[in-house]
Amino acid sequence: MAYDGGMTDMSFTVPPDLKSWIDAQVAQGRYADAGEYLRDLVRRDLETADQDTLWLRGLIADGLASGTIDKAPNVVIEEIIAERRARRG
Repeated sequence: MAYDGGMTDMSFTVPPDLKSWIDAQVAQGRYADAGEYLRDLVRRDLETADQDTLWLRGLIADGLASGTIDKAPNVVIEEIIAERRARRG
């Protein structure tokens, strides 16, 4: 998701322990204020969601590219189990 540069005000409450954590992050000098910290968290969350989406799309593409088989699913599962048992000896 691209950030368009516009801003919207939000107001919400957090429990004291979360407020203390946010204040500590700001006090360390990593962020100018609580809003900057929260914006950074949301951006990182979006990046993670985008990566997860790409990963899932990749798995789907791999599955589609692998083709199909004419066997029933239970037959395929039974064959896999038999192969594993044979490898174990």
